[in-house]
Amino acid sequence: MDINTRKDILRKSVYDAIYDGGFSNRPKGDYGKIPDFKGSDIAAELLRTTFEWKNARTIFVSPDSAQRPVRYFALVDGKDLIMASPNLQQGYLFLKPNKISSFDEASTKEGAFKFTEDLSIEEYPKIDMVVEGSVAVDKKGNRIGKGKGFGDREIQDLLNRKLIDNSTPQVTTIHPLQLVDYVIMDKHDKKLNMIVTTDEVFRVV
Repeated sequence: MDINTRKDILRKSVYDAIYDGGFSNRPKGDYGKIPDFKGSDIAAELLRTTFEWKNARTIFVSPDSAQRPVRYFALVDGKDLIMASPNLQQGYLFLKPNKISSFDEASTKEGAFKFTEDLSIEEYPKIDMVVEGSVAVDKKGNRIGKGKGFGDREIQDLLNRKLIDNSTPQVTTIHPLQLVDYVIMDKHDKKLNMIVTTDEVFRVV
């Protein structure tokens, strides 16, 4: 069995577990997407209590629905927010909280476009934390997304631009059912060093 087939089997097992348990915010489940899990706000609140969050001035967050509470709290807490546009079709968006009239609207995928600053990526500050959506992760930081590679591309691009380095907290917020025993990785797949569920914080050492 090849690696992609094994990944697909793992994804389906996670999608099934979240859907069957009634933990998806999507009526038909999350198949083919980053799970929009019930309790994503609780995981974001837990992330907000960590020293890594409190020390971060600029936070990069994926555009996934489950990470909307993370984007909202970043703005509420006065942090500059960088968001990847969906599927990276329009690059990155840069939001400054002191120039936003509605944090609730700005934290959505659509609303972020309304409030983004007109900055080139060369003008971006160094990023202090990266938060990505995931389908499945293990306690060693191995991660798989929905299979299109956008999360890995985002992280690699930020590394290439020296906006982050290997010591930057690279985080995911997930439902506990997304934390599995083992995730198989390709060479190009990027590992995380911090995992936040609805009730625990795991730091990969």
